[in-house]
Amino acid sequence: MRIIEIKVTLNDIEPKVIRVLQVPADIRLDRLHLTLQAALGWTNSHLYMFEAARTIWGVPDPDFGGDELPANKPTLSEAIEDTGQKTINYIYDFGDNWEHRIKIGKITDPVPGDLYPRLIEVAGKCPPEDVGGFPGYCEFLDAIANPKHPEHKNLKEWFGDTFDPNQPETDELKMELLKLAKRWKTRK
Repeated sequence: MRIIEIKVTLNDIEPKVIRVLQVPADIRLDRLHLTLQAALGWTNSHLYMFEAARTIWGVPDPDFGGDELPANKPTLSEAIEDTGQKTINYIYDFGDNWEHRIKIGKITDPVPGDLYPRLIEVAGKCPPEDVGGFPGYCEFLDAIANPKHPEHKNLKEWFGDTFDPNQPETDELKMELLKLAKRWKTRK
């Protein structure tokens, strides 16, 4: 088994939302999706797709058709080899349209005793699910930071907690990745 380091950046968001992960080269793209959901703090409530060199992988929707290939077959290393790309786009929630850039980093041997996938670096907190994409997120941040904002009370109630975009739940995110790594290790 080989390990690929990937750097995932949520596009157009300030403060930056970045995750650096180590994943098996043979991870299927559908499992990479679940890995990204756990690492970013998304809830896996929406459709997704990966795109590189005009090739699209996702969950084919029989009602709408589409050109995407199934994400449950190719591995990350196959996607890299087939497209020749070192950057893959990952789009989650086609309504909010969260675009992520996955940069392929170094490829190494696994460290004995380590489980993969593994989250090694975290910066920024992911926006709440269903906030309305980039424009809705900007409005959300403005409203929760300003008690005089007309939507402050409603959005505080909707979110149900304090939100600091600079403070990701690093320990919780790492624990979610560890759960995936343990579950997938026992199924090999």
